[in-house]
Amino acid sequence: MANVGIFGANGRMGRNLIEAVTADQQASLNACSVRASSPFNGMDAGLIAGIGEQGVVASSDLDSLAKACNVWIDFTLPEALSENIDYCVKHKLNMVIGVTGLPESLIEKMKQASKHIAIVFAANFSTGVNLMYKLLEVTSKTIGDDCDIEIIEGHHRYKKDAPSGTAMALGQVIADTLDRDLDKVAVYGREGDTGERSRETIGFATVRAGDIVGDHTVLFADIGERLEITHKASSRLTFAKGAVRAANWLDGKQKGLFDMQDVLNLKQLKL
Repeated sequence: MANVGIFGANGRMGRNLIEAVTADQQASLNACSVRASSPFNGMDAGLIAGIGEQGVVASSDLDSLAKACNVWIDFTLPEALSENIDYCVKHKLNMVIGVTGLPESLIEKMKQASKHIAIVFAANFSTGVNLMYKLLEVTSKTIGDDCDIEIIEGHHRYKKDAPSGTAMALGQVIADTLDRDLDKVAVYGREGDTGERSRETIGFATVRAGDIVGDHTVLFADIGERLEITHKASSRLTFAKGAVRAANWLDGKQKGLFDMQDVLNLKQLKL
């Protein structure tokens, strides 16, 4: 059984993670962390999530929580992730990381940490999005060189990074499949006289509005026809359940860096 701790338990994803862990029969919610200054410090995790008392009290004293867990889930912010990685490496605790907008320095730190603990890192923990990655591989191999490719993503008004980590992951799948360097072919905004579109370009368009949980569309457009592959998330519980699935999958693993393709065994899927 995965004995789970949740970093940032009072955040939007933290609350959904509390609900998802408590509903999962293979996982046990054993710890929740909040900042020392948080008004939720000392509150029952279930009350934070609005699902009733669960007998787990949120705390800022991480060292006192170390023995209660074997895996921690982190959907906080890049500035908090570095310390959380240090904590998990120090106490030999596995991690599920869903923080996006990471600088290269943090990605490298995560890679180094995976030599000591097991980590599942993904831009998106939805089963549907991870299946979308496989569909994009097939589509890119079949028609990618003949089409203009655009990625359109939408999220709620509070999301801080753009394009989304998922949109970037979608673009990377396409670029890798077509043997393109995403850093060179990505276009993140268009304004004024931009000139004729280059066929090699992979375009990104970003929407931030209201309470959109997460919409992603990849457009393959040729002359006379176009194909759109779309995923829409209506609840953050989708991502939370995927993260708990990843936490369960890590049980017994000692070290290594994995993603949701590993968790879902999609790398073995031939389409």
